[in-house]
Amino acid sequence: MFAIFETGGKQYKVSVNDSFYAEKIEGKVGDKITFDKVLMSGDKIGTPYVAGASVVCEIVKQGKQPKITIIKHISQKHHTKKQGHRQPYTKLIVKEIK
Repeated sequence: MFAIFETGGKQYKVSVNDSFYAEKIEGKVGDKITFDKVLMSGDKIGTPYVAGASVVCEIVKQGKQPKITIIKHISQKHHTKKQGHRQPYTKLIVKEIK
């Protein structure tokens, strides 16, 4: 059985015991999180969400992705701007689909 749910502006297709990376979610390692915005669960399709369906996940890791460097350069003005960014993420493992 699989489910498609929404979090952080993205949709994820998961089954039980799948692990995946999502946008930063507040919580500590070991906390359980319930997602209620389930778009599809098994053979049930929501309009837009399936009533009473939820996905229970456990936080495995909190971290940041590798650093990317952004360089903005204007050739005629002798202007260069350097900026870095590390996107935070949360690694989750699916425990239960209700």
